[in-house]
Amino acid sequence: MITIVIAEDQKLLLGAFGSLLDLEEDMKVVGKASNGEEAIALVRKFQPNICMMDIEMPGKSGLEAAEELQSHPCKIIILTTFARSGYFQRALKAGVSGYLLKDSPSDELADSIRSIMAGKRIYAPELIEDIYSEENPLTVREKEVLELVADGKSTKEIADTLSIKAGTVRNYISAILDKLEVKNRIEAITQSKKKGWFK
Repeated sequence: MITIVIAEDQKLLLGAFGSLLDLEEDMKVVGKASNGEEAIALVRKFQPNICMMDIEMPGKSGLEAAEELQSHPCKIIILTTFARSGYFQRALKAGVSGYLLKDSPSDELADSIRSIMAGKRIYAPELIEDIYSEENPLTVREKEVLELVADGKSTKEIADTLSIKAGTVRNYISAILDKLEVKNRIEAITQSKKKGWFK
């Protein structure tokens, strides 16, 4: 019997996935969570074979939970609406066994779970295509600067936080806008969020 924990913050979807998987003769849903924290607790409590998680959940996201469970023997499947290459790259680094999109047919989901239990890794094909064209072009320092901009910090506050000069911060921001091919800070933040590049 394949034991499964599901984490999904939309109650309707959580119930639907649970019911669908319980219909499979070789599967049993042993726990349901509405965020990453609960998912980690249920995995530690029930020691399931599979933990299937959404990404965007309140508190701890599915990706953060996957990173925390990286050394656990439970196989992690990310099931999400978001085909974002940044999320996918982060999921790969966290060692997830599957990254599937919610609009996949339900029988495909059950088959994917069986394949993952047999040692395969299953990733949505559209993500594989994206990952090669969607590397984040920013350096580590530029990412730090952009994240501080997204937090609403002024040029002076960013300079103080990173112990650099305000002029250096302006140079970084100019480089960020050039690399992302955008006109201003707001567009840079929006584009990075859309591609899933923020932590």
